[in-house]
Amino acid sequence: MDCLFCSIAKKEIPSAAVYEDDEIFAFRDINPQAPVHVLVIPKKHIAGMDEVTAENSDVISKIFEKIPEIAKKEKLDNGFRVISNCGEDGCQSVRHLHFHILGGKKLDEKMC
Repeated sequence: MDCLFCSIAKKEIPSAAVYEDDEIFAFRDINPQAPVHVLVIPKKHIAGMDEVTAENSDVISKIFEKIPEIAKKEKLDNGFRVISNCGEDGCQSVRHLHFHILGGKKLDEKMC
């Protein structure tokens, strides 16, 4: 498997890390769409939202527990947006489940 985000999680490709534990990794997007743009990924490869199952959903739950902590650390006190694209029609650019945390300014209402 040749997965960009797996390589980033293994530190084979450098990134600007924001948070890391045994199961998840968060890092700054290299093409930010907002002043704060952090990607949160499971270290274990899950291709997308369409591959979330009862067997792997515990890591998704953990990601959603950590997102508010990451947002607070990034000083997103006035709000933020969380996005996960899925598949080609959903514009998923890397086929590894990831969640975008966007904030740091008033976001466009049409961007959802």
